Amino acid sequence: MRKICVVVGSRANYSSIKSAMRAIKNHPSLTLQTIAMTSAVLDRYGAVVNLMEDDGFEIDAKLFALIEGETPATMAKSTGIALIELSTVFERLKPDYVLTVGDRFETMATTLAAAYMNIRVAHTMGGEVTGTIDESIRHAVTKFAHVHFPASLDAAKRIERLGEIPELIFNVGCPRLDLVKEILSSSENMTAADFSKICQEGVGNAVDFSEPFVLISQHPVTTEYGEGEREITDTLNAIKNIGIQAIVLWPNSDAGSEDISRGIRKWREANHSLPFHFFKNLSVATYIHLMNRTACLVGNSSSGLTEAPSFKKGTINIGDRQKGRLQANSVINCGPNAIEITQALNQLYSEDFQASLIHASSPYGEGGASQKILSILKNIDLNGVLKKSFYDLPTPFIKGLK
Repeated sequence: MRKICVVVGSRANYSSIKSAMRAIKNHPSLTLQTIAMTSAVLDRYGAVVNLMEDDGFEIDAKLFALIEGETPATMAKSTGIALIELSTVFERLKPDYVLTVGDRFETMATTLAAAYMNIRVAHTMGGEVTGTIDESIRHAVTKFAHVHFPASLDAAKRIERLGEIPELIFNVGCPRLDLVKEILSSSENMTAADFSKICQEGVGNAVDFSEPFVLISQHPVTTEYGEGEREITDTLNAIKNIGIQAIVLWPNSDAGSEDISRGIRKWREANHSLPFHFFKNLSVATYIHLMNRTACLVGNSSSGLTEAPSFKKGTINIGDRQKGRLQANSVINCGPNAIEITQALNQLYSEDFQASLIHASSPYGEGGASQKILSILKNIDLNGVLKKSFYDLPTPFIKGLK
């Protein structure tokens, strides 16, 4: 039995790989191994590990490797501790492949541990441009990974330009869209009564889901450390000023997380009568159902670029966290200040923009990524994969070089 180990360090990790985990778990010739770590095991970030267990996944290891403080220094130290802890667990589990996601610091630790231990690394969502430290991590992971599962042709070409062997680059699309496709094709959508139960969790005032509401998901930008409190306050004030309800998600654990959390808490106390409801975490299914129903997404989460266009929903993408990433015409970019966010919201609610949403589609595929990943991991020849070599593209003449 070929053993595939998936490391989940955050709610974003989990939503990005859940469909592939499920496909691997259900296949008779593969064994799924699951590690939950860092923010995924902490209640202050919503304890994603509980959602994983509720979804039927057995957790092989829970690792506590997140140093409190959410500063650039603690993020670097957490990466080091995660590297040490993962090495111990990999030695026990002895996976054939480690399947890792995207560009977070947990991904860096996972990749380094596996690569040094001669464990094959399969990387999803590589090759994308995001403009911050996340992009550096993403490309670094690409250079350590042995098999690549990019979400778009654009990303696949970039991985090849990084010197990776074309035969080991598979443009599978985004696994998160598998979950979107399920909901869009399902006849069992959430009812009004189901939506009314959502606000029994979290804190804040109830949201009337028969009326318009926005979904806010805003995370720290590590290269703008110290600006998070002002930026989230400006976002919340812009939504308040247009007079619409909101579901607000807590930020991830990157450096600057505490700044955003503090801003949310202060704003909530000063505006306690408004129809805003706040969550540490939501199940993947509930989040997708909310996305299907929301008026628009606001913040800097990648879900506004990947999943939202599939629902024909507009996105207000704030700041540089997703800068340079492939976007649909349903995305409006703006700076992290109340004036630009308000201008973007006015543009989004214009008749012309709303009419254009009918043509929106995700540039990251239409679902089916998990089955493609499953087929490749099941059938790929393991021999020789570990011995990486740089793949040289034909190089044009560069002035000054001989």
